[in-house]
Amino acid sequence: MGVIKAVFIDRDGTIGGVEDKVLYPNEMIIFPEVEESIKRLKEKGLLILSFTNQPGISRGEANRDDFEVELKSIGFDRIYLCPHEHNTGCNCRKPLPGMLLQAAKENDLDLRKCVVIGDRWTDLVSAQEAGSIKILVQTGAEKKDLKKYEDGQYFGKYKEAYPDYIAANIKDAAQWILNQCKESS
Repeated sequence: MGVIKAVFIDRDGTIGGVEDKVLYPNEMIIFPEVEESIKRLKEKGLLILSFTNQPGISRGEANRDDFEVELKSIGFDRIYLCPHEHNTGCNCRKPLPGMLLQAAKENDLDLRKCVVIGDRWTDLVSAQEAGSIKILVQTGAEKKDLKKYEDGQYFGKYKEAYPDYIAANIKDAAQWILNQCKESS
């Protein structure tokens, strides 16, 4: 696995919110364990990066700056956000790896030494495409997406993107990462 350098964390369903409903920054309820988990990862020297699709920005329903303020206030170092609608042809919208590739270039990261944490299979596909370590948290859409996988409904890239670890929540995911860091030191 090598030494982990950075952690990409999805927003909706992973650090807060409710299943299948996007909550904008003034509505978002952050899960209680998030800030402490991010703090523990940062204390280990890991770069903490957001990794989120937010098409409400392109629809004029939300403001990019509000997302950046929200995410930085809970400990994110850098914000990677796709503001585009589905099917607009951008290369940053998950499941494409554009946000990960951009972050790797801007932060001199080897994506094989990065972890992606998310609650949706699109997070995992993006991570798989980039060669990153994949953690699926069970706090958002995970149960539905994992059932689709188990029922054989995924093919190709989606079938290949099985998580390296399935975590109960962000705290569990952070502890798994910290354990991996101990093993490689």
